[in-house]
Amino acid sequence: MLNAALYLFPALMLFAAWMDLFTMRIANEISIALAFGFLPLALAFDLSPWVIGIHYLCGVATLVVTFTLFALGKIGGGDAKLAAASAIWIGLDVLPTYAITASLFGGLLALTILAIRQFSLPLVLLRCAWIARLHEPKGDIPFGVALGLGGVYVYPQTAIWLGALGA
Repeated sequence: MLNAALYLFPALMLFAAWMDLFTMRIANEISIALAFGFLPLALAFDLSPWVIGIHYLCGVATLVVTFTLFALGKIGGGDAKLAAASAIWIGLDVLPTYAITASLFGGLLALTILAIRQFSLPLVLLRCAWIARLHEPKGDIPFGVALGLGGVYVYPQTAIWLGALGA
């Protein structure tokens, strides 16, 4: 049962990615569940109070950076909260790798969407609201997809995952 709880992070990250792709919104409940869901697992896998504190400080530091980007209009509010909540799970050691990985996924996603926007889509596809929104020339890019994929990609390197394995 406890090992099944390890899949809370990837499940929530993939759900956030899916939600952002189809609605351009990431529910606050996802970020809240991530922020509060970390602590019981960290305690169950014997992470020290010091390590747990560092993980939460990573979340706070990430929130400061991403909220600044949000205030400047560079990212969405849901993206800012998701990045901060996921940083709690990722931790200081893996946070740079997560930032780079999510950025690479985000760049690939943006280039793909921008390339698709250069072509006319069949009317049947444009009838799907989410596809039409993504195809809008000045439309936003759902960066929550990149955060979700990046988080799942680096998760096996995190202290909580390694703690569960007894590593």
